[in-house]
Amino acid sequence: MKEKNVGRRRIVSVIGNRAIEKDGIRYKLAFALGKALIDNGYRVQSGGLRGVMEAVMAGARSSEHYQEGDTIALVPSFDTETANEYADIVIPTGLDVMRNALVANAYAVIGVGGGAGTLCEYAFAWSFDRLIIAFENSGGWSEKLANTRLDSGIRYPDIPEDKIYGVTTVEDAIKLLNENIERYTKRHLPIKD
Repeated sequence: MKEKNVGRRRIVSVIGNRAIEKDGIRYKLAFALGKALIDNGYRVQSGGLRGVMEAVMAGARSSEHYQEGDTIALVPSFDTETANEYADIVIPTGLDVMRNALVANAYAVIGVGGGAGTLCEYAFAWSFDRLIIAFENSGGWSEKLANTRLDSGIRYPDIPEDKIYGVTTVEDAIKLLNENIERYTKRHLPIKD
């Protein structure tokens, strides 16, 4: 029997604002995060448009370990041309904002800032039992949700500290990701009565 995920590089979704300043904290965090994710053997997934989504993919491309196929864009329309220039794989979902569920369906989700769409992605990631990390110094929903639980349900009885983990540096995010990704292994099953 073949061992699961042998040879596969895990996909980490990065969520956040669709409009950011190029010299601002959100751009700098997202860019450095994209590079660090590739440096640590992950692939990067996002909604594939501008802002944090573009910055994280540009950062991924700047890694000396980058390989074609490392950046995955799940665009909301059927138009692949809406994806930012750093996206290797463009999946035209045609789902508009409902594609946020697909973005949140990765091995882990990391948030930088964010508005209503990002809040939606946090809720999906929580419901899907994903490892979630939020930059508590990036404003938006990431800052508001860092170090909180979205509800009182017990997602992982063996992880009593389960929450949206707050970080302030890319190094802390990668350390937390590397230390915990093997602990967050449940996959979402259909809702039952």
